[in-house]
Amino acid sequence: MANFLLTYHGGKMPDSPEEGAKVTAAWNVWFEKLGGAVVDGGNPISQARAISPDGSVMDATTFPSGYSIIKADSLDAAVEASKGCPVLVDGAVVVVSETFDAM
Repeated sequence: MANFLLTYHGGKMPDSPEEGAKVTAAWNVWFEKLGGAVVDGGNPISQARAISPDGSVMDATTFPSGYSIIKADSLDAAVEASKGCPVLVDGAVVVVSETFDAM
């Protein structure tokens, strides 16, 4: 099995504590469905900086809104599992990328 990085782009934070509880419940249901395939449930991303080849640093203008890591037998299987991701309900896009051991 390979690991797959799921990067979330877009979506929104809950507007109220009640909505937050519903969102959390939806994530818990999805993670429970994935079971042992969850390597790292991930987190939202709030800030990012970009480093240029010359070493200069700037605030990143585009970056993912969050991430998770799952394992699956293939890219197609990871994509299929990702179709149930709760972030899709809020209009976000999920990018599924296979990782591999390089070191």
